Amino acid sequence: MAHQSTPSSQKALMMELKSLQEQPVEGFRITLVEESDLYNWEVAIFGPPNTLYEGGYFKAHIKFPVDYPYSPPTFRFLTKMWHPNIYENGDVCISILHPPVDDPQSGELPSERWNPTQNVRTILLSVISLLNEPNTFSPANVDASVMFRKWRDSKGKDKEYAEIIRKQVMSTAAEAERDGVKVPTTLAEYCIQTRVPSQDRSSDLLYDDLYDDDMEEEDEEEDESEMECYDNQDDSGNEDS
Repeated sequence: MAHQSTPSSQKALMMELKSLQEQPVEGFRITLVEESDLYNWEVAIFGPPNTLYEGGYFKAHIKFPVDYPYSPPTFRFLTKMWHPNIYENGDVCISILHPPVDDPQSGELPSERWNPTQNVRTILLSVISLLNEPNTFSPANVDASVMFRKWRDSKGKDKEYAEIIRKQVMSTAAEAERDGVKVPTTLAEYCIQTRVPSQDRSSDLLYDDLYDDDMEEEDEEEDESEMECYDNQDDSGNEDS
């Protein structure tokens, strides 16, 4: 197996993957790009109901460094996204993914940046929050930021931003159909936790052989902090689609 010199990052990623597949974050589906590579994950994101992204099927890659969790992963959308905090190449600009260095120019506090207690679950929740509530103070896409502010400040009367998002959402339907995925459009469907069926038992055997004790502790912690469904979606202007 690759990366034999970094078993601690492999172990951390294996435990996180297992946790996310057994107790998924609502609105996300996680798989490995290749079964043998724990450092590259594919994420499918379903647009939350009652937002501009409702009905959307967005794909992204998470790429982990070999010293994870001490350094943050990168999160890149493969689907074309028009958003104040997403670069043209799909890279997401979000504080939680920035290394924990003291950079007064950025306007970010070190506490807002990456630290080893963060994990994929917190990244996913930050991304879904960012989609609905962009940060316009340090935009990665200035034009999208200006357009979003016009839409927000006009309470949805300036429809240019909303119409671009809607077109992007509609354009994802073909890919969802190709992948055989039914995109949730109601809150009830969105809140169903979708477990990804294992392709075979080989990855399970890896977990079972090496990390049974660790996973029991992990599962107990997860049970205590069960995620609530992301149901506070109504923003002013969102009803105008």
